[in-house]
Amino acid sequence: MSFEEEWGRHKQAAATEGTSPQMRLNQLAADPGGGSGTPSGYGVLATIPPEKKKAANTIQNVLQPGTTNAANAADEPTKNAVKAFTGWDTAAGLTKAHTHWDDQVKRLMARLDSEKTGLREASNMLSGTDQLTGRSFQPLQSKVTGLY
Repeated sequence: MSFEEEWGRHKQAAATEGTSPQMRLNQLAADPGGGSGTPSGYGVLATIPPEKKKAANTIQNVLQPGTTNAANAADEPTKNAVKAFTGWDTAAGLTKAHTHWDDQVKRLMARLDSEKTGLREASNMLSGTDQLTGRSFQPLQSKVTGLY
């Protein structure tokens, strides 16, 4: 069904019902998720430092070494192929492709490093903020407990 046909149906229905067609915006679901403990799901920041640490360690111990190994595995065969095709345009093309490959590997490694650092910093920042907030309430806690 085309837009024009659907719009025509809405206009016709509005004319018979006595209402005018209106725009309706989609709304959030009653429980959009992301929170627990509050009815609306808002106001709760859920962070799991051990999971962030585990993800950062996976990047460091699995993804980065694997990426480096894959990149290095292409070096020797490419060099041999370039030697075999010396004097041909193929050698120049392989050299250019391998240079591009190395550039992409460097970009990927930088991105993995950035993600790993971000995960670790987020975990530390959130824990540090919690501790700092807790310390700021200590003077008030001692006054309140002194009253009872």
